[in-house]
Amino acid sequence: MAWRCSGSTNAELIANMSRNAIFTSSRVATAMNNVDRAHYVLDKRDAYTDSPQPIGHGATISAPHMHAYAAENLLSFLNPGLKVLDVGSGSGYLCAVFHHLTTSEDKNGKVVGIEHIPELVEWSKENVKKDGLGKALENGEIEFITGDGRLGHPEGGPYDAIHVGAAAPTLPKALVTQLASPGRMFIPVGTFSQVIMQIDKDKQGNVTEKEILDVMYVPLTDAPKKRREL
Repeated sequence: MAWRCSGSTNAELIANMSRNAIFTSSRVATAMNNVDRAHYVLDKRDAYTDSPQPIGHGATISAPHMHAYAAENLLSFLNPGLKVLDVGSGSGYLCAVFHHLTTSEDKNGKVVGIEHIPELVEWSKENVKKDGLGKALENGEIEFITGDGRLGHPEGGPYDAIHVGAAAPTLPKALVTQLASPGRMFIPVGTFSQVIMQIDKDKQGNVTEKEILDVMYVPLTDAPKKRREL
């Protein structure tokens, strides 16, 4: 059904996803309506097309319906005041959505986006500023860092929710360690055959894994080889 969700405006895109039951939460709808995808893509003409798009440096921004699936799946761990790690944060789009879900008038959440391509880190900062979130960036409610997402960012943890935007061949143990108790991770795992894994950690620190959706994501990798050789 997701291919039917494209729209001519941000509001139409989100309304179409809601109508096709990509998500059901009004909180997700509000958060996604507050983030204009046109600020996070290179080709503005395709901003509201429900498909992945290249954002340069061998990276992509996921299709809107996958962002909606992720937000809905993690929603219980995206309440105001909670802490989120977005691995492979790319253009910064989903960090902005998570910010709107974890920050309210009286509670400030924290969203950390980690990306291994420095140019995308700088671009994502400019994107959220264009989207009206410059103050959130200045006061640290949103933070973008350059680093190996497979190792997470332990200095900022533990995280109530972790989202991974590229496929890992196996479940990264470092990310499981940085998950709060309780906490949840949404991560694509696999190489040729990939599946979204829901990783839950309960209050006692027990970890359970659940396969929820077959997918095809770009791999969670090092920076492009040509960059490493410079």
